[in-house]
Amino acid sequence: MQLTMFTDYGLRSLMYLAGRPDQLCSVGEIAQRYGISRNHLVKVVHRLAQLGYIASSKGKGGGIRLACDPKEVRLGDLVEALEPNMNIVECFDRNTNSCLIVDACRLKRYLHEATRSFLTDLNQHTLADAAGNRAMFKALNEIRPA
Repeated sequence: MQLTMFTDYGLRSLMYLAGRPDQLCSVGEIAQRYGISRNHLVKVVHRLAQLGYIASSKGKGGGIRLACDPKEVRLGDLVEALEPNMNIVECFDRNTNSCLIVDACRLKRYLHEATRSFLTDLNQHTLADAAGNRAMFKALNEIRPA
């Protein structure tokens, strides 16, 4: 299983903001710190704002910040909200499935159970847990934006 870059960038953005709870940040700042595409990150931040994870203000002095308590954001729920689907194999999607053995196959059930376990395990941790790594923030702060 591989998460999309969209979800990866979403997780990293929220971790960045969680490490700066009293600061307004910009999308450009986050993109520079992580060395990722600003254009792609704009779309991610927009979605995070739609979902209520980020608050944004426009204009001079504007920026983005967390709109929620990082201790309340469960990582599995966040991944589920950001991923377009959790279809790790073709047969998970009835509309595109072309597998000939789907009705007799047990593998689909096992993979579905594993996916649920993955999300359940992630939900044992919060954004605060993930963002509570001082070494990570030290490393990010030592990176000089280009």
